[in-house]
Amino acid sequence: MRQREHDVTQALIGAAAGDKEAADILWQLTYDELHRIAQRHLLRERPDHTLSATALVHEAYIRLVDQDRIEWQNRAHFFSVASQVCRRILVDYARKRRAQKRGSAPARVTLEDNLASVDNQTEEILALNEALDHLAVIDERLAKLVECRYFGGLSEQETAEALGVSERTVRRDWVKAKGWLYQFLNVEGKPEADAADADSSD
Repeated sequence: MRQREHDVTQALIGAAAGDKEAADILWQLTYDELHRIAQRHLLRERPDHTLSATALVHEAYIRLVDQDRIEWQNRAHFFSVASQVCRRILVDYARKRRAQKRGSAPARVTLEDNLASVDNQTEEILALNEALDHLAVIDERLAKLVECRYFGGLSEQETAEALGVSERTVRRDWVKAKGWLYQFLNVEGKPEADAADADSSD
């Protein structure tokens, strides 16, 4: 496992420097995990979505290797950003679909322990995206944690590595993030900034 993490990190460094061979190696080393992340995102989408997991992976990867302003830290960091890219792609698709439909009913969102059950997938993904954008302004780390755990399916250890915190902090912040999102999505009135105030010391 450690060797694989090292290989991915080295490939990331090479790909970021414009090494095509490194980019090809990175694709081979990360494809299965990227596909799993894409599948997790699509599970929250409508069944007839025009994007398949494979198509989402390819579109996301093109954007990932074009991220020349990111200093890749490690494997966990890469998959964390990959999840963000997948979400942004699906948000773009959802906005286009809503623009075509016009007059959609508001979403009713229920956050459960690890997953969200939705009545309207198109509106839900936009509502959750709005919530995450608000949360990122209040507490960027909590928003990134949601990306890692909820969308990316990263373990507590992988999330801790991606965010540079301890696993204990990941567990604590995960509870805070879910509570804040539930209030934002389901309770009348938006939560105050201090409701998501995470202890940044670690």
